[in-house]
Amino acid sequence: MQDPCQIVRKSYGDPIAEDLRFVVKSVVGEENFIDMQPNRSNNYCCGGGGGFLQSGMKAERLQYGKLKDDQIKATGADYCIAGCHNCHAQIHELSEHYGGNYPVVHLWTLICLSLGILGPNEREYLGDDLKDVLVFHPETAM
Repeated sequence: MQDPCQIVRKSYGDPIAEDLRFVVKSVVGEENFIDMQPNRSNNYCCGGGGGFLQSGMKAERLQYGKLKDDQIKATGADYCIAGCHNCHAQIHELSEHYGGNYPVVHLWTLICLSLGILGPNEREYLGDDLKDVLVFHPETAM
């Protein structure tokens, strides 16, 4: 899981990082959670925040993000979970650029998936193993 810089390192620190871990472990199961090293307030920035995604400096942004890509690959995890839109966009691009081939999924997507309310049109970033899990059909919900 990516610890978002703004809410973890620059604001609330490790207590909010622990809250994020509680939610993720509740959704995916503690046995499926793999933490990056380092993590929490010491986690590496992905390089996409603070306006960097929109800066026009793509080559520099991708080069900066290489550290994050290497960190994610070192976990061996099948997915990277991002709670921040900027992190999601940057890490998704890092995975494609550096050949990581790990899907990056929004935390809210996993929460909705676990509740059975993730619609078919909201599954773009899920890997093939999750695309058809708990598809919500309004006509069968009554």
